[in-house]
Amino acid sequence: MAKYRKLGRTSSQRKALLRNQVTALLQHGKIVTTEARAKEVRKIAERLIAMATKERDNFELVKVTAKVPMKDKDGKRVKEVVDGKKVTKFENVEKEIKKDMPSRMHVRRQILRVLYPVVSVPQEAAGRKRNTKEVDLVAKLFDEYGPKYADRNGGYTRIVKIGPRKGDAAMEVILELV
Repeated sequence: MAKYRKLGRTSSQRKALLRNQVTALLQHGKIVTTEARAKEVRKIAERLIAMATKERDNFELVKVTAKVPMKDKDGKRVKEVVDGKKVTKFENVEKEIKKDMPSRMHVRRQILRVLYPVVSVPQEAAGRKRNTKEVDLVAKLFDEYGPKYADRNGGYTRIVKIGPRKGDAAMEVILELV
C-alpha cells in the first residue's frame, strides 16, 4: 500500500499543489477540490493544526520599549529641523510582545516550511501593490485554531461530496474546517 497519492504529477508539482491548497484551506476555512486531492490536503492540514494546538500556550509576555516615529493626523511622519536638516521625530513606546519558547519556535518554523506567504489585497486597491498586507497564517493557527480545537483529538476537517465535475467527471468535494 502506498503512503500517499501521486495525483498524476511530478514530486515538485505535487508538493507545490498540496502546499497551495493547504495554505488556501487555512486562510479561507474551506476549498473545493477533487476527492483524492482533498484526502491528501487533509493529512497535511490536520498535522499542522495538531502541532499548533499543542503549542498554543507555550509563550511568555515580554515588555519592550521601541522608538516609533511620531505621526500627524494624516498618518504622515512629523519632521523637525535640526542643524538645517529635516529629521523625523521619534517617541519611545512600551509594548508587550509574545516571546515564543524554543519548542513553539520549532513548530512555527515547521509550519512555515509548508505554508506559502499570503498577501491580502483590500477591495478598493485591487491590482495595486499599495496597502497590501502580509497575512500571518502561523499566528492565525496559534491564536485562532489552537484554542478552537484545544478540546478535540483530531478530526479538524470535514469532506463533503458535491458531485462529479462537468469536464472529466472527477468527484468534487468541499474540504472545510470543522
